[in-house]
Amino acid sequence: MYVGLDVGGTNLRAGLVDETGHLLAVRKIPLGEFRGAEPFAKTLASLAAQAARDGGIFPESLAYVGMGIPGAAAKGEVLYTCNIPMKNVPLARLFQRYLDVPVLLENDANCAAVGEYFCGAGQGTKNFAVVTLGTGIGGGFILNGKLYSSGGMAGEVGHMVVEKGGVPCACGRRGCWEAYASATGLIRMTREAMERDKTSGLWEESDGGTAVTGRTVFAAALRGDETAKALCETYGSYLAAGVVNLLNIFQPEVLAIGGGIGEAEEALLLAPLREIVDRESYAVHCGGKVSVVRAVLGGDAGMIGAALLGRVI
Repeated sequence: MYVGLDVGGTNLRAGLVDETGHLLAVRKIPLGEFRGAEPFAKTLASLAAQAARDGGIFPESLAYVGMGIPGAAAKGEVLYTCNIPMKNVPLARLFQRYLDVPVLLENDANCAAVGEYFCGAGQGTKNFAVVTLGTGIGGGFILNGKLYSSGGMAGEVGHMVVEKGGVPCACGRRGCWEAYASATGLIRMTREAMERDKTSGLWEESDGGTAVTGRTVFAAALRGDETAKALCETYGSYLAAGVVNLLNIFQPEVLAIGGGIGEAEEALLLAPLREIVDRESYAVHCGGKVSVVRAVLGGDAGMIGAALLGRVI
């Protein structure tokens, strides 16, 4: 038995997972105020132990605990996270003070890729990719059956530039894919479109602009709003620019789109994305084709993948 921990910017989730990837018990608590690495490690250890007990397992009997971190992690250490103030923190060692079992740390998007590879959209493949569209953009790659992870920084696909000299990104560069194709980027572009068109249905869909989310534009487009439909096309072109870049570099058999935006209506997101991919990816010149699909595990992918890290590293 294993426990997978999904460390998010809002919530902490722990799941007890068996060797087939089935979730047997889940615990969830708010992240709350970050009070330092030591208390944070204690909280994570307590959460993992509770999930194990919920599934009828002594916490000390776990094979290991896998942990998905929203940032860079390597060799049991959190190198850097944006949303939680940790840098060069030996989190595995701190965790083991409170629950003495082996600990594996990885980036959260990498964990999502592992989960989908074994139990979701990547089953049956050797080369598989996941792109998660949330507050930022994450990427995870399984190449020849192994997780591609180099020094803790591999897979930061959101920070390739798709618009030279474009809008500033939180990483310090301009024009990053994340600044345009993440939920944060889409919300920014939605607000800009609303300001340009005061008659757009985007206003009604967002309670007069007070509740703009990454799904606002898709909801308004479904109702026939022309400004929203045009923005969906613009967003889709930015999303496709990054996806095609990744396909040209890694050539996976399947690329799965996850995260909150990944749940948008097929006709507005994945269908136009596939059209661009089929037209622009380099593989078409050689008779190849990559399947672009929706991730299927939802919010459980990170927990399941963290629990199964030992199989791909």
